[in-house]
Amino acid sequence: MPRKNKINNLHQTHGRVDNPVTLDQVWGETGNQKYGTLDVNEYTKYLEDLNRSDLQDHAVKMGLVPIDNRETLTARLIKEFQKHIAHFNVMKNIKTQKTSDLSKEVRDILSEGK
Repeated sequence: MPRKNKINNLHQTHGRVDNPVTLDQVWGETGNQKYGTLDVNEYTKYLEDLNRSDLQDHAVKMGLVPIDNRETLTARLIKEFQKHIAHFNVMKNIKTQKTSDLSKEVRDILSEGK
């Protein structure tokens, strides 16, 4: 009897070969969902307000290995935050470039479904 895959073990793809995009971005992620903000100063203030245990828990949620040195861990978290912002902005620019390159006729046809 074959084993059934659990839903959290399944993966979905969008079939594109060019730049990979997360499903959250395909469905309209604003960039705020993962960190709660797009402002580096606000995120830094949030990290400063966390105690060491909460900071390490936050690092685990963000996919980092928690370490005991608070300054190093905070610097790594800020670096990952900046990468997230840069990646999000690149993907946002790609999306706007593709729609602005369309002719008026094509945009009119696509807007008929609204």
